[in-house]
Amino acid sequence: MKRMKNGIWVFFILFCICSSKVFPRLSEQQRFEVSKYLEIFNSLFSELSLYYVDTLNVKNIIQGNITYMLQQLDPYTEYIPAESLSDFQFRTTGRYEGIGVTISIRNEKVIILETYEGMPATLAGLLPGDEILSINGKSMVGKTTLFASEQLKGQSNTSIKIKYQRFGWKKPKKMTIKRKLICINPVTYYGVLNNKIGYIHLASFTTQSTLAVKKALIDLTKNHQIKALILDVRNNEGGVVDDCLNILNFFLPKGELLLSMKGKTKQTDRIYRATQSPIEPNLSLAILVNENSASASEILSGTIQDTDRGIIVGTRTYGKGLVQSTRQLPYNAQLKLTTAKYYTPSGRCIQAIDYFHKKKDGEIPDTTTTVYYTTHNRPVREGKGILPDFVIKEEKIPAIVNYMETNFIFFDFAVQWKAKHPQISTPLEFVLTDNIYNEFKEFVKINARKNMDYNQESKKIMEYFKKNLESEGYYNSIATEFQDLENKLKSDLMHDMDFYKSQIAKYLAMHIIKQYYFAKGQLCYQLRNDSVLDKAIDVLQNEQLYTSTLNIN
Repeated sequence: MKRMKNGIWVFFILFCICSSKVFPRLSEQQRFEVSKYLEIFNSLFSELSLYYVDTLNVKNIIQGNITYMLQQLDPYTEYIPAESLSDFQFRTTGRYEGIGVTISIRNEKVIILETYEGMPATLAGLLPGDEILSINGKSMVGKTTLFASEQLKGQSNTSIKIKYQRFGWKKPKKMTIKRKLICINPVTYYGVLNNKIGYIHLASFTTQSTLAVKKALIDLTKNHQIKALILDVRNNEGGVVDDCLNILNFFLPKGELLLSMKGKTKQTDRIYRATQSPIEPNLSLAILVNENSASASEILSGTIQDTDRGIIVGTRTYGKGLVQSTRQLPYNAQLKLTTAKYYTPSGRCIQAIDYFHKKKDGEIPDTTTTVYYTTHNRPVREGKGILPDFVIKEEKIPAIVNYMETNFIFFDFAVQWKAKHPQISTPLEFVLTDNIYNEFKEFVKINARKNMDYNQESKKIMEYFKKNLESEGYYNSIATEFQDLENKLKSDLMHDMDFYKSQIAKYLAMHIIKQYYFAKGQLCYQLRNDSVLDKAIDVLQNEQLYTSTLNIN
């Protein structure tokens, strides 16, 4: 107990010392408020440590308070403890030392979800769906994802011993794998589409993105003589801004304004311009975006739109116009905090939600947004993300597909399918036949009897509605009609599988293909039936439409 009290006082003193660093920026009233609530916090914690009936978990309580405090600001400001630092660095760099797998915990078991092409795990023969029983003799049963992940990681050229079980095996096997530096290529796929149109899919902005896109671009232009380029940043949630600016410099002239940032202090204010001569200043360009394109993806698409350098195709982007920086904290922890807003060349900020002066929903109404103008005098609005030049609505995903994704039904069937079928045709040729789909239906039916709980969202809403009707005294008067409606909305898994067959079959095929051809093959299959991509191709092939859209004389 004495050590706990000492630890609390040390925490309090350090907190006060750290707080004193920002005191010069605060008013006298604000300094008083900080001192007041720190004193209350310390006294409260002391009372808890002395008199609370059970032993306190100091780490969890303090970290929980830090997390709650940061949640009052915005979703992007976060505390990164030392044990999570390697994952944070991986998201930034796309690099780590390990064997090249993604894992998940299911029923207290460590399951491999994905292996990366050409990496140690794949070369050693591990497959998605394999259960990792132990690592270097340590049982993985009941362990967390973080614990298992840390056991798999380690210095390059060091070895780990893995015991694993595969579907269909009677006994588990063991193997030894040597770790290496894992570099995840942010360019999932690039190639040439019809009529000499190049395509690059950029999954994220990491420190590897500049070189990856440059390599793809040079190969497409020099070796394949493409006439136009499609850069796909759909579902790209952003990342390293510097690499985004480097990629913009491939297409925009030296000296062109790319981005400006404005923060609380002059130190956070920045103006970024293209510093190099472009690789392809005249190549016709289309950027594909959707509602999950955020941050650096919006800088890329917003700057291309504002400079009239290319067309934007898809759906409105996420709307994240905030810039984060990291600050070093004691004990190797870090603070990732929002330090500025960014502005595209026209002067607009595309932030969709005002976390600092927001109403209940935080949305910025159209009536309060300002109109800005592109280089060729096209009107664009601030806030609410980037609105594409050609809006193509994406197909709505049925609830049953989301249900099958989140419950690993597609994944489990694909794992078992591969175990029975060592080879399939290429992603460009593969067809999911009725026989495969019927086999999947039988698989779902069997699992439904075992452990599947298929409840539609509408059923949950009806249950909530019924409780409210009962509490307000209205239910008895409409009970018959309500029950009739419930019966009509009753979940029928097999009916829904027939009704949504085309959508379910599409996602099932994607999972099967990924088992054989990794993420690259899965993407190639998706591109076979892609209305957003098709629209971009149509516009790029129509020079008059392309130039008129961009107000090019």
